[in-house]
Amino acid sequence: MTKNAIYVLASVLALAAGLARADDYISPTEERVRLSLGIMQTKAKTTLRVDTDAGAPGTVVDGEGELGLDNSRIEPKFQAMVRVGEDNRLRFDYFTLDRSDQKTLATAQPIEFGNVTLQPGYPVQTDLNLELIGITYGYSFVHRQNLEIAGTLGVNIVDISARARVQTQTLNLDQSEDLAGPYPALGIDATWVLSRRFYLDGRAQYLRVSVSDLNGSLGVYELDALYRFRPNVSFALGYDLVRVRLASSQSNQSGQFEFDGRGPELFVRVAF
Repeated sequence: MTKNAIYVLASVLALAAGLARADDYISPTEERVRLSLGIMQTKAKTTLRVDTDAGAPGTVVDGEGELGLDNSRIEPKFQAMVRVGEDNRLRFDYFTLDRSDQKTLATAQPIEFGNVTLQPGYPVQTDLNLELIGITYGYSFVHRQNLEIAGTLGVNIVDISARARVQTQTLNLDQSEDLAGPYPALGIDATWVLSRRFYLDGRAQYLRVSVSDLNGSLGVYELDALYRFRPNVSFALGYDLVRVRLASSQSNQSGQFEFDGRGPELFVRVAF
């Protein structure tokens, strides 16, 4: 997400807060629209393997340990919810983790990365980008003033791109690989109102898929504690966990990717 996009989203939040009446208190389980913008400190653990175009297996690589990728980053996070009718709602989520680092390869053996071989001592520039966009429908089978529980069905668009480059006066290697696709996921959302000022939000989504030449799983878990500074403005502290496992044997796009990202988040929510 670019800085301009963040500024636009922040402006939308500020405008929405101004439009809502400050004395118009409603329960969080009755809110029609929610807009949340914040940051997440992601502690990441990544392993990947990029095969050759002919399908020969590459080397399984530790992204943080062997390629020098940051294992902790602060990234923006955006979420929106729109209630349709009494018990139906739609949620939109956006999460991204973009890392680019250079490290002199210190492995005991060469790394086979796609169609190139990375030898020990090479200065390897690695780019690894993960983007997760979710669109989720939820139906509330429990809906009270102090408690709402909804079953969810979502479509998560996962886009992973990896690139390794070695550029010296005598050597120029460049290999990239992309994996992308929409994946459905079942889950559950819950809101528990503790008092007029405090409430808890939680969600869990999970998918395991095995179709033709693609195997993988996706898990998204979140728990947030919110304080209502104003009836329509809340500040939140939460914890997120994202797990992605993909193994592809597709022609010219085979390999595997495993990502475990977790950490605390802070955000502001405007709701009315």
